[in-house]
Amino acid sequence: MKRTASPIRKNWEEKLENLGFGYHSLEGLYWDESHYYEFSMQEVDTLEKATAELWQMCLKAVDYIIEKNLWDHFSIPEWFRNYIVTSWEEDHPSIYGRFDFGFDGTNLKLLEFNADTPTSLYEASVIQWYWLQELFPEKDQFNSIHEKLVDYWKYLTQYMNPRYIHFASLTNIEDVTNVEYLRDCATQAGFETEFIPIQDIGWAEEIREFIAGDGSVMDYIFKLYPYEWILQDGFGEKLVENGFRSQWIEPAWKVLLSSKAILPVLWEMYPGHPYLLPAYFEQKGLKDFAKKPVYSREGANIILYKNGKPVEENFGAYGKEGFIYQQLFDLPDFDGNYPVVGSWVIGQEAAGIGIRESVHRITNNQSRFVPHLISG
Repeated sequence: MKRTASPIRKNWEEKLENLGFGYHSLEGLYWDESHYYEFSMQEVDTLEKATAELWQMCLKAVDYIIEKNLWDHFSIPEWFRNYIVTSWEEDHPSIYGRFDFGFDGTNLKLLEFNADTPTSLYEASVIQWYWLQELFPEKDQFNSIHEKLVDYWKYLTQYMNPRYIHFASLTNIEDVTNVEYLRDCATQAGFETEFIPIQDIGWAEEIREFIAGDGSVMDYIFKLYPYEWILQDGFGEKLVENGFRSQWIEPAWKVLLSSKAILPVLWEMYPGHPYLLPAYFEQKGLKDFAKKPVYSREGANIILYKNGKPVEENFGAYGKEGFIYQQLFDLPDFDGNYPVVGSWVIGQEAAGIGIRESVHRITNNQSRFVPHLISG
């Protein structure tokens, strides 16, 4: 695994915007093609194998949480638990997720799993692929994200009837871009689709149905909006009242995997597993560790400790559901740049990676996206 300087393409901003990628430089530079990461085929095999195995471990963990009644660790209210269980037992489809790995070319450890509302999908799937085709057409990339998305939506056409999906998100440029990309993949697979701002989804109390702007009942709704927010803002009760007449994607069982509470559960199930870092619901004498909120976004409210003393902290509004404690992984240091490898699972398969890089050890919303290629 190497970090290599790269020529920056002339008119690169225009090229990205022509692909519909408008947030390359919103708060400082986000897309950064001044360098790229280079992986050997053996390293790619390691990433692919770990992604597939961790996905299977996570599926077993959902069963484990339900069987052991571990809801309180996840701050799931009692009234929502049966809804989650039903979505799991009825095998409601999951499209995607992103594992975040600490990886130095040899050691690979799961830092967390963005299972409910992962972003950086479009840049991982399309944007870095176009960069590769222009600059290094003879090289390859660990990236079959687009093909796997279209194929998985095609697979779901057998089970989803009517084949009409509403795609919903907040209206910021990043969320809309990611959702519109997913919508385009579903359209290519044969679905009829429509975008709706999440705040425009209506609730018809008399019939207990979710309705679109034209008053039509919504059968399938893909939402880029976290379940923990749904539970906080009164929307969750409506899901329960509706009883799956509207089916939501991602399904409710994904809230268990998107919570950092999954990390101590996995360690309890698979103690000593080579892909896992020791993680607990209490601080069990760890000297070098990360204190992470059960729910948070973009690294908010995470504190890193070395020798029991805080060395880096991100502030934010999270933490009221509690914290977990995870042994620290030393990210590789490339001249003061610390990469985290985001590895995508699409349907049930490992599909490719995107790299987020930061001058901090906690990846946050100022972290840059850096493309990659396979050297072999």
